[in-house]
Amino acid sequence: MVIWANFVITITQMLQMLLQLYFWVVIIAAIMSWIEPNPYNPIVRAIYSLTEPVFDWVRTHMPVMFGGIDFSPMVVIFAIYFMQSFLIPTMRQLAIGGFN
Repeated sequence: MVIWANFVITITQMLQMLLQLYFWVVIIAAIMSWIEPNPYNPIVRAIYSLTEPVFDWVRTHMPVMFGGIDFSPMVVIFAIYFMQSFLIPTMRQLAIGGFN
């Protein structure tokens, strides 16, 4: 059982780091949408390829366009915050306290 708990804790730590990294990628993508950088730049293309599938999924499942402003990055940030503040601590507590 100790091995399983350590495995779950390690997975939650890695997930926490990935969510934090993706949070910053979303922030950068939102800022880039304001300044319209060169779309042929490989860094710009990489950031858009990481964020646009998620933004498109949010746009198709929720009405996030109000007055010409796209709020899909904000929805993604709220989802990341929810996962970081509720799901990851819950997984850690289940790993430490057992799955009873």
